[in-house]
Amino acid sequence: MSQQTSRNQEIIDGYDEYVMPIWKELNVPVKRASGCTVEDFDGNEYLDVFSGISVTNVGHNNERVVEAAKDQLDEFVHGCSYVHPNGPVAELGQRLAEITPGDLQKSFFCNSGTEAVEGAIKLARKHTGNKEVLALEMAFHGRTLGSLALTGNKSYKSEMAPTINDVAHVAPPYAYRCQMCDGGPCSCACADDVERVIGTHTAGDLAAVVVEPVMGEGGIIVPPKEWLQRVKEITHDHGGLLIVDEVQAGYGRTGEMFATEHFDVVPDIMPQAKGIANGLPLGAFTASAEVADSFEAGDHLSTFGGNPVACAAALATIDELEDGLVEHVREEGEWLSDRLAEIEADFDVVGDTRGLGLMQGVEMVHPDGDTGPMDVAPEPNAKLAKHIAHHLRDNGVIMGVGGYHGNVMRFQPPLTIERDQLETAVEGLRDALTAHT
Repeated sequence: MSQQTSRNQEIIDGYDEYVMPIWKELNVPVKRASGCTVEDFDGNEYLDVFSGISVTNVGHNNERVVEAAKDQLDEFVHGCSYVHPNGPVAELGQRLAEITPGDLQKSFFCNSGTEAVEGAIKLARKHTGNKEVLALEMAFHGRTLGSLALTGNKSYKSEMAPTINDVAHVAPPYAYRCQMCDGGPCSCACADDVERVIGTHTAGDLAAVVVEPVMGEGGIIVPPKEWLQRVKEITHDHGGLLIVDEVQAGYGRTGEMFATEHFDVVPDIMPQAKGIANGLPLGAFTASAEVADSFEAGDHLSTFGGNPVACAAALATIDELEDGLVEHVREEGEWLSDRLAEIEADFDVVGDTRGLGLMQGVEMVHPDGDTGPMDVAPEPNAKLAKHIAHHLRDNGVIMGVGGYHGNVMRFQPPLTIERDQLETAVEGLRDALTAHT
């Protein structure tokens, strides 16, 4: 075994011995990364079409982002942005007011998407004076106890006790496995079901309904356009605010700066993170001035929130996205969608392909298996999805697996990915399917 190979193993062993358990399905020790490529300590290169779960949107080690962060490091690293005002935070707040939908104007900066979601819930409760929250089954909003209460998947909640008790869940807009439309054309019945759940599971004290515009961890579930509009209407009818969680779908991922723009809906509060600073820890939630001003000084604080280095990186990330990259995502996303549809037609084990821009999912199924008692689609095949991911990794492509059933391959590459790299990933998926079916 070479010294470099032993270093790979040293990193893995160090995690096993000194780091609390983490998700290790991909298990690639990373020494360096650039663009859409990561390299391990043995010199092996991998095409990354997962980008750290939709984080490095403008590419690993993006030069403009790195330089912006370095320049700020030379000035100062930390001044506690909620005690001492500074330029990067003020400028980023203004930029978010400019690029977010509608009248969203004021932002609170934190460190992660989970914190952004929890802060948004606090703001909604303060503004409305109400406490109850609705979220979607199969949704994912974080792993802290508050955000975990919103997450609609028991696999994340096992042996945990969420501290927000005033949470109810409604059916997701999962067209492929919709129990309400029974395989027919979408009637948005799952949106109307929000009305029923409010009437049967709440005490008339609705603070917010929290949704993802495209459900990432749920399996790249894209709702029909009318769905989000109807959910907002019902939410407002019952005195609540609509919180649209753009943590995973935002910052160019779907071919718009924010995925909500596909649905002509302006959220009341919009959490963001992941791609906002291209890998530096930063989150935000943005609201209209009327809603945001419900917070008084001290209602919500974060020691490291709005770190000036991360904010400088975020400003550079937005510059990159606005410099033609979002249009690039639209073009490449259309190409990718067509190629994945061809794979769906060629392989019976591929039950559905779906997505927007460079946020695409490929759902693996047992084509000859049974369906569930309330299901209209073939049985999910999580085992095959895992085999496909391992096959791809062993052949130099990193692709995520997700979905409520653990059976969805996830194309979420850096948005800088070029056509030939996408072709490599698509052909790699086709080869893996051929080898394992």
